[in-house]
Amino acid sequence: MAGRRCLPLAAVALWFAFSGCKERGSGADTAQADERPTLRLYLISDLAGALEPCGCVRDQRGGVDHLAAWLQSDRGSASASMLAAAGPLFFTDDNLQDDRADQDRGKADALARILHAFELAAFAPGSNDWVEGEAGLAARALASGAAIVASDMTGRPPPFASAIVKDAGAIKVGFVGVGQGPPEARLADEAGRLSLVKQGVEAAKRRGASVVVALAAVGRDEAKRIASSIPELTAVVVGSPSAHGESNASVPEGERVGGVVIAQGGNHLQAVGVLDLYVRDRVTPGRLIRFADATGLDRAGERAELAKRLDALHEQIAVAEREKSWPPQEIEARSRDLAALEAQRTSLDAKPPPEQGSFFRYSLKEIRPSMGKDTAIHAQMVAYYERVNQNNQSALAGRMPKPPAAQQASYVGVAVCARCHAPAFRQWKHTWHANAYGTLRSLTREFNLECVGCHVTGYDIPGGSTVTHVDLLENVQCEACHGPGSRHVEDPTDEKATIAKPDDARCRDCHHPPHVEELDATANVQRILGPGHGMPMKK
Repeated sequence: MAGRRCLPLAAVALWFAFSGCKERGSGADTAQADERPTLRLYLISDLAGALEPCGCVRDQRGGVDHLAAWLQSDRGSASASMLAAAGPLFFTDDNLQDDRADQDRGKADALARILHAFELAAFAPGSNDWVEGEAGLAARALASGAAIVASDMTGRPPPFASAIVKDAGAIKVGFVGVGQGPPEARLADEAGRLSLVKQGVEAAKRRGASVVVALAAVGRDEAKRIASSIPELTAVVVGSPSAHGESNASVPEGERVGGVVIAQGGNHLQAVGVLDLYVRDRVTPGRLIRFADATGLDRAGERAELAKRLDALHEQIAVAEREKSWPPQEIEARSRDLAALEAQRTSLDAKPPPEQGSFFRYSLKEIRPSMGKDTAIHAQMVAYYERVNQNNQSALAGRMPKPPAAQQASYVGVAVCARCHAPAFRQWKHTWHANAYGTLRSLTREFNLECVGCHVTGYDIPGGSTVTHVDLLENVQCEACHGPGSRHVEDPTDEKATIAKPDDARCRDCHHPPHVEELDATANVQRILGPGHGMPMKK
């Protein structure tokens, strides 16, 4: 994709093969060698404005540039393929905060352009997607090239649709949906939503669909009731009605309700659902094909337990490599353990396909840095960050730190601390905290409102710093842990002027999922201590 518009329509059918990174569930690697999927569906849940993960841990899941690299490298795996989504797509929250509104709009626009490069076919919106009303949602859908498929969108012009049908090689695929409508016209009646979905299925059949997939931004319970009530469906893609914040949810395994696959990817692009359909039956337009399970979705519980162990091991290895806390032979041993667990998970998916009739295979593909970066998509991300930096530096130039209240301390900066605490200052200079702001500057994100608060000292606190005013307070300095120091400078004998031994809560203000996984604050504090800073000086 580098140097050109990535994934043109002719190449969409060639997106996904299962070489390289391992995936949860089965995939083409366990299918018969002489049989390729007739159709591969790539299913996203609750993207919710996530361009990429943010944090201090290697091997985090997510990132549209990693997804793009994987798509580019895995062509030729199926005769046809399509991408669809359910749940909030463009925004992280269901409201626009005044200080971040322009930045969030810019990110939503960037995501729309990236999804257009991926040839997104359709999505069912969550309530987040309506934060700028019908016109804002329609504009982003048009920019993405995707149809807004939701049962309660009847009567609205394109890109809104109650159902669409797309050609996929030898078959036609129908997408119906139940999303979240505008607040003033949102259907609260589940029975009414279900009735409209049924009408959408009939409309898709009349247009010649042989496969119909429901995109459901209603949560898993209602999605399963849809599957139970409409057994003609091939699959229901689960998304959430709304999303709040940047936290990652657990990635649920696939299951089956009757003959209908319940597919749900990980939020924030942690994982993408992959549904392979192998059509062996005679295709009659408008007659829906039934697919046998060649995955063994009944073993979802075993897969989920293995997934937890794999996630924990991924995290341990990533931390050990970053901190150099294990010898190389230990990392190699744990890597072998990881491979063994992957093989064990793959063995759960060895169920052979039926001798006759159509069948499906379902998997979850984790999106990880090991997939590489697509240069064209990454360039779009960098361009977004540069626009944010430039806009915020200008627009927020007048945002000054609030003055402290009477008798309240203000921040003085590490240079003042170093005058009396030179050993502690020298120790701090060797920690990652000492270059936290430099990290942002190197990524052109020092004025990014999603990032800056954890890379400076006293952010948005009276007497501290703001996004554009970090004078003397760049990086995570002494006062980030010990509190503002002006009163301590005035009277060093006042034991209450600063916090001598900060508690874990201060660490967790920034070091929390998804930026890091489970934080052992006690162990991590030891990494920033040293001679003259919590430890005795060497004689």
